[in-house]
Amino acid sequence: MIFIKMKQMLVLEQLWVLIRFILKPIVQISLDLTNIDEALETAAMAIRAGVDWLEAGTPLILAEGLYGVKKLHEAFPEIPLVADLKTMDGGYLEAEMMAKSGATHVVVMARAHIETIKCVVKAGLDFGIKIMGDNLGCTNKIEAAKWLEELGCDYVIHHIGYDERRGIAAAGKRMPSPLDQLKEVVKAVKIPVQAVGGLTLEQAILCPSYGAPLVVLGAPLTIDADAFKTADGNLEASLRLICNKIHSYGEVTAHS
Repeated sequence: MIFIKMKQMLVLEQLWVLIRFILKPIVQISLDLTNIDEALETAAMAIRAGVDWLEAGTPLILAEGLYGVKKLHEAFPEIPLVADLKTMDGGYLEAEMMAKSGATHVVVMARAHIETIKCVVKAGLDFGIKIMGDNLGCTNKIEAAKWLEELGCDYVIHHIGYDERRGIAAAGKRMPSPLDQLKEVVKAVKIPVQAVGGLTLEQAILCPSYGAPLVVLGAPLTIDADAFKTADGNLEASLRLICNKIHSYGEVTAHS
């Protein structure tokens, strides 16, 4: 009898892993803007084009704070909303404030103290939001991804920073890309991975083929990275083509 129950539990666990880690590609637009009105306009256009998730980018949160998150949630209450806080301290309170303002996901940094990460994860459980752990600035990004998973994060953001990329390029060295170690990060964890940092449109579209189902479109893809405003051109038509291409991958195995 005990053997049968153990076998049933094992089957259920295997089924849960299968359900949890085989995902359809998700397109997220990072609203790296400094004006809520422009962010709302860009968000509406992106949703019409087929974007699945919105992100209140760090510049928008710095400029508009909780008000910006609330306005995005009020305008698009059914759309998942990532608050890119890059939390380093005060983890529980920051996550709580964003959750109460309508965020469904918040970002905590792997380089934060372990207690901060634990606090953010606890807030996620208490307020029903998901936690994204960001390995930006970590010397060993693969180990950092494992660390974030062990501490209870729901997603890993594999991230090469804006200043990091530009500084290395200015020194005459090859600019690093999240794609350099993306496959290794995906293999190292059992939670979905998102790659961020200087990807071209073509590279971003390829992310699901690396096993990373969460595709971020933002600066400099849809946002003018230097001016922090919406990019020029027929952005909606371009976004629709991009979304169609990413969604056409079908199911993506986030762990192999």
